[in-house]
Amino acid sequence: MSADARDPLAWLVSLEGVPSAYAATRDGIDIMLRDRGLRKTSPETTAESLLRGAHASAVLEGSTSTLAEVREGVGDEIARDAVRVSTELLSLVPTLGRSPLQAFARVHALAAGATVEPERLGRPRDAEAAGRLRDIATVVTSDGAAPALVVAAMVHAELITAAPFVSHNGIVARAVERLVLVARGVDEKSLCVPEAGHLALREAYESNLRGYAEGGAAGVHAWVLYGAEAFAAGAEASPLRRAAE
Repeated sequence: MSADARDPLAWLVSLEGVPSAYAATRDGIDIMLRDRGLRKTSPETTAESLLRGAHASAVLEGSTSTLAEVREGVGDEIARDAVRVSTELLSLVPTLGRSPLQAFARVHALAAGATVEPERLGRPRDAEAAGRLRDIATVVTSDGAAPALVVAAMVHAELITAAPFVSHNGIVARAVERLVLVARGVDEKSLCVPEAGHLALREAYESNLRGYAEGGAAGVHAWVLYGAEAFAAGAEASPLRRAAE
């Protein structure tokens, strides 16, 4: 990320292909939410989106459970961890805006509560990890030129590649990405399923995260361009769209 604390993502806006890709993706999301009947949505639709997201995130983390098993409450341990996050996630939207570090910690505590000793829940691994978390929190609260979708993509990549917690960093990163989309008004009712977008593009997802982690502008550029495609796929996975087919 850029060292400019005032607008740490400003440099991304000028990268080739980024403005047009994200404008198209945001237009697609807005059209889907409007045309697929926002006025007809219910808490059950949001709950279904969160459940699908939990399943997809768990699979990316190594779960072998099916969506049907997760829906029935008989998924494996990783799936149960992801579902536990999903049940409380949207209540953390206000916390994300006030205190991102507190939101990150709570998401990790939810994800890892069944497997990690209490004194390590929500705590960064070491001083370096704590510093990375503070930098990511700055991005979450920044009010700069980058579109909300770009902010979400970058927060996701930073959390997963920094691996600041002792476990469950992928689940945390994908959950916080969804939170950013809600908090920044892209998808206020959380009807898109960004986690399913990443699962649908799993090979590209994993390869672009490796490129991002290796450092350098090229890896960041590739990740950001991938993010636009993944968010579009997440919109396609919305219960709204599936219900209308």
